[in-house]
Amino acid sequence: MVRIVSVLAPPVPASAPLLPLLTPMHANSRQIRSDQATAHPKLAELTLRHAQSLFRKPPAPYSRAAFERFLAVWDGRMPLLLDAGCGTGESTRRLALLHPRSLVIGVDQSAARLAQGARRETPVNALLLRADVVDFWLLLAEHRITLARHYLLYPNPWPKPAQLMRRWPAHAAFPTLLSLGGVLECRSNWRVYVEEFALAVRLASGRGARAEPFSTDDPLTPFERKYRDSGHTLYRAVVDLNPATP
Repeated sequence: MVRIVSVLAPPVPASAPLLPLLTPMHANSRQIRSDQATAHPKLAELTLRHAQSLFRKPPAPYSRAAFERFLAVWDGRMPLLLDAGCGTGESTRRLALLHPRSLVIGVDQSAARLAQGARRETPVNALLLRADVVDFWLLLAEHRITLARHYLLYPNPWPKPAQLMRRWPAHAAFPTLLSLGGVLECRSNWRVYVEEFALAVRLASGRGARAEPFSTDDPLTPFERKYRDSGHTLYRAVVDLNPATP
């Protein structure tokens, strides 16, 4: 089995006590406020433009190092799950428990966030890496590696209309993200974000996707628990990007 690896994060002393899997959070989160009540009017144009061009970006050295570490530990056969923007890695750990026969990769750009979660008990099939997630998507695509499942859990919503370009559905790398296949799931406590995600998926891939409210008794992330306990409605969109069977 694969052992946990945290790239460029400080090691934790063996004597340090392990902490619970999910970090407690106070249930006092405010609802997202935005002047935008529906999908941004420029999103469709951006999505179609990005779908017609190939996004290229040289990966940062630390991202390439993380990817090489992933290649060194993956046996090439285990199904891959990607937790994109995993933060402290707690969602990665939870997903690894739910999918024990898969290698679950958590990728985050922040060494500080990964180090913050380093004392948590970690399943043996979880791999935490410090990398730019866009770099990681591009490197997976370059190596023609596909995913079994792919998660975008509570990304920064950037709720101001002027911040559209900071959201994943409007990013030039969105078609690359879709090309990795598998079952792709986005979750947020802002309905508009998930509606935009579903719209961008439909336009770029032709696959059916829609935003829907959901509830859970088993939160994947501390933020999901916090938003639920604060009385927020949770939304998700799930789409199967695997090749269609005849």
